Amino acid sequence: MSTTTPINEHDIQSFVEAVSSFFFQITQEKVEIRSAYLVEGGISPTTFDLTSFITLSGEFTGRVYFSAPRVMVAHLLLAMQEPDRGDERLLDAVGEIANTISGNARKHFGESMQISVPVTQATERDWLTSVASPRSYVILVKWKQYRASVVVDIQRIG
Repeated sequence: MSTTTPINEHDIQSFVEAVSSFFFQITQEKVEIRSAYLVEGGISPTTFDLTSFITLSGEFTGRVYFSAPRVMVAHLLLAMQEPDRGDERLLDAVGEIANTISGNARKHFGESMQISVPVTQATERDWLTSVASPRSYVILVKWKQYRASVVVDIQRIG
């Protein structure tokens, strides 16, 4: 029977660096990490209207979520010189962001961390609260005047 152990602050730092790296590569601007904290006892992670998640397997289990407001994703597409900012392209972009963040964090965790293709969807405000575990880490991000969140809900197996 396998057991799971939570990831630690050092592990979360790899996600903070992955988020910062993604935004800098795309926009040539630094993103502000507002906070990175462990959700405990009823503090709900912020869900915006577009969310994507990556499911992890291998030596890790769980999900990594990226949630952002539609207007922020449209502005990111503009920064990427992407002319199409329709709903389908916005959802694709949110998936690409979640995938890139998870892929960059994989450098820290190693090749044994397997990542799925992203699942994207339009979400309601409290959606993440209903799916993320009560011991998830939340990374609050600010780029320009926009806010987004990365929720890291993973554990080590073994």
